[in-house]
Amino acid sequence: KKKKLFFFFFFFFASVPTLEGGARGAGDWRPKMATMATVGEKLLAPVDSRHLRPCAGARCPHHRKPPAGEKQPHVPQGSWARGRVLRAIDPALTYSAAFAPSTVANLGPGFDLLGCAVEGRGDTVAAKPFELAGGAKSLEDRVVIESIEGDQGRLTLESKNNCAGIAAIETLRLIESECGALGKGAGVSLQLEKGLPLGSGLGSSAASAAAAAMATNVLFGSPLPKAKLVEAGIVSEAAVSGYHADNIAPAFLGGFVLVKSTKPLILEPLECPSDLWFVVVTPVFEAPTKEMRAVLPKEISMQLHIENTGACGELLLGIVQGNVKDIGHGLSSDTIVEPARAPLIPGFSAVKANAIEAGALGCTISGAGPTAVAVVESKEDGRAVLAAMKEAFTNEGNLEIQYADVVKLCKTGAKTV
Repeated sequence: KKKKLFFFFFFFFASVPTLEGGARGAGDWRPKMATMATVGEKLLAPVDSRHLRPCAGARCPHHRKPPAGEKQPHVPQGSWARGRVLRAIDPALTYSAAFAPSTVANLGPGFDLLGCAVEGRGDTVAAKPFELAGGAKSLEDRVVIESIEGDQGRLTLESKNNCAGIAAIETLRLIESECGALGKGAGVSLQLEKGLPLGSGLGSSAASAAAAAMATNVLFGSPLPKAKLVEAGIVSEAAVSGYHADNIAPAFLGGFVLVKSTKPLILEPLECPSDLWFVVVTPVFEAPTKEMRAVLPKEISMQLHIENTGACGELLLGIVQGNVKDIGHGLSSDTIVEPARAPLIPGFSAVKANAIEAGALGCTISGAGPTAVAVVESKEDGRAVLAAMKEAFTNEGNLEIQYADVVKLCKTGAKTV
């Protein structure tokens, strides 16, 4: 009996078609799974066919070769599409809205590989469905930007050239790739409310992209997990400021995020057991990311590399251990990027000195600047540091202040509102 059962199950499972080779049915044209981005050790899309429900191969209406002259139906690839009937995907709601927080990228020595989200200001995007008469010729046709507030008329309403529009387009692309074809006339209309100033160093473009991607995903019934949306956001970031994830990842996920790799995209959220307070001061001075990246050195000495690596190690260790003093000291010890950018921000050197003297544990440039960010142990300490930093920007940099606050680490990231 045991031998008979063994051979029965052996031949049964050997005959089941898989997505990555094995006994495929005749005429089975299903594509192999591709490795996708990961967050921590969790795969955003599976590469192991054992996670997927087996089908009938050539006998399956979604997987057999179509008759001559007909197109092959779209086959969803993600595990969240498992077992679903293939049908056109249309908006599930009549309205959705999402908010994404400001972010502090680099955190001193962690250039392009470390960032965090902070409470306070951010961007909000509302999404509504609209019907395209005659259907859509491209994904770009499916996204329109109805209005933008808070940008002083500087941002374009053309979706393919706006970071929020690009993020929405890429979200629709992911939905089609992972879950199935969109309805013939399904479109999205966006309304963007800018709460963050442009070129401030607080992740303005990332906040718009994250809010737009989340609002679009929610409008269609949230077919994609939140972490997957980072892929849409990073395409948007690449179009406006370069291919980096140290703003967009924490804008979506919240807290501290380590970018272990961008190709493939591998992110590691870092839990910080301590309550953190940040002093954020933004002067009226624009520092475009592309221009601030252009001043960075192409080569550095081995000594600078060693010192900066040590500072980054101290910062990372401080985060995971909840040691606020190590976080502050590590954040304040950048030897490569801050020295190159600081002279371009009027008064920054005085701002940093004033912050440390007033009790800050560390101070650096937020992202590409001009915002200065300091780490303090409490909100009470933060008030004194805030006043000292504002005074330095005003007296030494001759700059007005457009935003200043003492804020906590934002642990939630983008959210519906």
